[in-house]
Amino acid sequence: MSPAADPPPSSSIPALNALATLTPPSSARTWMTAPHPTLPIVATASSDKTVRVYSLTSFTLLSNIGGGHKRSVRTCAWKPHITGESVLATGSFDASAGVWRKWERQSQGSFADDADGDEDGEEDDEWRFSVILDGHESEIKSVAWSAGGQFLATCSRDKSVWIWEEMEDDNFETIAVLQEHDGDVKCVAWHPSEDLLASASYDDTIRLYREDLDDWTAVAVLSGHDATVWGVDWEVVEVSPLAVGADEEEISTELKEKRAKLLQERVTAGPRLVSCSDDLTVRIWRRVPRDTGAAQGNNGMPSILRNNSIEEEWVEEARLPQRHQRAIYSVAWSKKTGLIASTGSDGKIVVYKEQWLSPEPEPASTDTASSDETGAQPPSTSPALTQWVAVGEVEGAHDVFEINHVIWATRRDKGRRSEDEEVLLSTGDDGEVKVWTLG
Repeated sequence: MSPAADPPPSSSIPALNALATLTPPSSARTWMTAPHPTLPIVATASSDKTVRVYSLTSFTLLSNIGGGHKRSVRTCAWKPHITGESVLATGSFDASAGVWRKWERQSQGSFADDADGDEDGEEDDEWRFSVILDGHESEIKSVAWSAGGQFLATCSRDKSVWIWEEMEDDNFETIAVLQEHDGDVKCVAWHPSEDLLASASYDDTIRLYREDLDDWTAVAVLSGHDATVWGVDWEVVEVSPLAVGADEEEISTELKEKRAKLLQERVTAGPRLVSCSDDLTVRIWRRVPRDTGAAQGNNGMPSILRNNSIEEEWVEEARLPQRHQRAIYSVAWSKKTGLIASTGSDGKIVVYKEQWLSPEPEPASTDTASSDETGAQPPSTSPALTQWVAVGEVEGAHDVFEINHVIWATRRDKGRRSEDEEVLLSTGDDGEVKVWTLG
């Protein structure tokens, strides 16, 4: 990836605040950063064939993990829902994936305290390269653990998506090789509560897979992007930020009912998916719930025959305000606030928020986008009730360098203002991982 173009003129959108840079940075290009699911640490994949583990309490290096891959480490992901041990999956340009393990003797609280004093990587030897997974024919671009931690997905430039199941004693079994894409597969991401896998590709599509009769198969193709889809992420918000509106006392009962119906429709449909692309758009996709009513037979009586197809219908719900001037490489959906962040080739980071449309909406600007302003298919029963607004932005976030990845993480340093406060981590071609706050 080449240096980004000169930043465009400044806008009226509030700027993100630079909090820290993880030190020391890598001397080579860094690809992405993965926050640990419970501990105050992050792992960063680097072109120098290593993974660097940093503390989020002191913003300093804890470990520099190397020796497992022969080429650039392109991606990494922490296994969820395990205690007493940290398990990290890595994917490399050498076409292999690896699994690393480390026993965590400290509790979560003491780990945060001890992390400040361990800045020189003295614990490198405690990371064990436990298994290597071979099979891909070309560079691995993304790895992801399923929500329950049972499955590991990998994708590659060889146009395939592999699903591995962890057995016992560091044994992994290949349970699916999916070759639905016609181009380089850039990203894989698991649904937050179902064994449903999304993949994004150079062929401009997103594909969804799930298991059917002991075999994995594609259940949906999300078409609409006009160029490479670089990244996808799932919505994982327990309480919708739209649940309470500031104008609740000012709106009609009818509008309140429409809003309540929309929220219920979203509960029924399940988490949405966000995607970003070379076509300069960030798009929201939603699942159309199945009709669970009993089918009617020719005599008007309910039929015992059911549609057993596992195919799913997904539609484009909205496009976010277009703020990028070059390819968008990464998008992240906050699990705590519902905010979405995007970044990419232009070196810009943008944060978006979904909000209710006012009863008398003002004309659309370049900084907002609602479901009926984009050509997308809005919810059929409650159209145009919300809009996405850009609420934070920083240009040239890594100077002249491209930004490859952005991710939300719980803030863990001493300056945090609440237990739920988040920071935004950006990872760039300059080898740096920067920490940002909003507001």
